Amino acid sequence: MLENKENAVAFSMPGGEGTATARGRAIDLMHLARQTMGDRALEQEILGMFVHQTQQVRERIVHADQAECKRLAHGLRGSAGSVGAFAIADCAAAIEADPEDAQAKRKLARLIDEARDFVAAICR
Repeated sequence: MLENKENAVAFSMPGGEGTATARGRAIDLMHLARQTMGDRALEQEILGMFVHQTQQVRERIVHADQAECKRLAHGLRGSAGSVGAFAIADCAAAIEADPEDAQAKRKLARLIDEARDFVAAICR
């Protein structure tokens, strides 16, 4: 039954629907669909804004002081959780807790790239 619901979201998963768990994707499309009440245009708009935000944070967080790093991570954590980018939200929470964690910042950059690529693939 869940696979049928996943197929009803605004975007199809490249490579076949239902092949990955929602938590295994860069963006949980079911979560996003619930947040937007299935409005496809709104989903695309939100994903576009999210990608834009993540690219800005990715560049700024590397050179930010501790206070700015915490602020950027906190904002990213909230927006990532809202769109269903749970891995990014978790990583941002780790950075918020320890803004000096260079490994977490590298992981965040990788996750942001994965989310950007995922969004590009589903919006084509």
